[in-house]
Amino acid sequence: MTAGTPGDDPDLRPSARTLVIIPTYNERDNLGIIVERLHAALPNVHVLVVDDGSPDGTGQLADELADADPNGRIHVMHRTAKNGLGAAYIAGFGWGLDRDYSVLVEMDADGSHAPEQLHRLLDQIDAGYDLVLGSRYVAGGSVVNWPKRREWLSRGGNVYARLALGVPLRDITGGYRAYRRTVLEKLDLDAVESHGYCFQVDLAWRTIRSGFNVREVPITFTERERGESKMSGNIVREALWKVTQWGWHQRIDKLRRKKA
Repeated sequence: MTAGTPGDDPDLRPSARTLVIIPTYNERDNLGIIVERLHAALPNVHVLVVDDGSPDGTGQLADELADADPNGRIHVMHRTAKNGLGAAYIAGFGWGLDRDYSVLVEMDADGSHAPEQLHRLLDQIDAGYDLVLGSRYVAGGSVVNWPKRREWLSRGGNVYARLALGVPLRDITGGYRAYRRTVLEKLDLDAVESHGYCFQVDLAWRTIRSGFNVREVPITFTERERGESKMSGNIVREALWKVTQWGWHQRIDKLRRKKA
């Protein structure tokens, strides 16, 4: 997982054309805060809010933020149904790729992903990596305000995914990440049907299997202070089942290749 060296001109670095995709569903109390923090930290990045028809008016607020931004950095995609995190990101990826963004970032609206740490991910993209994951579980990473049961469930899920899939990542389920556009152009996004944690595992695993360079950088993950978490038991069960399936299929394929 080595990387190359970029040029010195900031305008030529991939991160000069960065789009941060923020999926929302009932995040009216959080959206304005997170966008303000993001542009205070990195004034030149663009934002795409992908709202799944939030009944609390999040989509309307997103439109107001976009209209009020004199620099045209805020964009909004309105979807009519709550179809899951994975579908929202895939729609956002397509929007960003059509508009020639070089780096596409996943970020939660609830403040759990600190915008002030986004530069850590983008610096490694500019250093030559194709996918950079904000990791809670590498040296320097941490989790704040999570119940111990939730943290150990997350840690255990990552250990299981690492062993089942044979990948070296410590936080493959994390949702704070930056992709070079070349990764998303190569992956068959139409074949990705998973949601939540499983969506994150799926894309990272596909990226590694496609031969791209992946890096983890430490982040501080802070549990939301406003609103309700979208995590559910069904999402966890889906992730466990699909990771198990992928792991077995991978092992069967390796055995077949050895016998061939």
